[in-house]
Amino acid sequence: MSYFVLRRGVRYWKVDWSYRREHVAEKGLTVEQADEALEDPERLVIDPDPRSVTGDSVRIIGYSSTSQEVLTVVVVIHDGLVYGATAWRANKHERRLYRGGEQT
Repeated sequence: MSYFVLRRGVRYWKVDWSYRREHVAEKGLTVEQADEALEDPERLVIDPDPRSVTGDSVRIIGYSSTSQEVLTVVVVIHDGLVYGATAWRANKHERRLYRGGEQT
């Protein structure tokens, strides 16, 4: 796997989607598309995710070439592992952030 999530200088090379694969499918996406967004060299990483209650989740906004859309992916880092939590098609605000039109 070539993608990673960077948090506090630590690189995480694999996202475990085993618990949330069906949830992502309910959004009309695949975990492979979510992984493509994580691989995007132009991705935007928002750490911590502003909607995180615990501060353990990271929001990544990136482009999926398969879906041909900008996606928002949320991962949770727990005990040194990265778990995929959810993914969705980026909304207008998230697309603007991704394109650099607004700061977080």
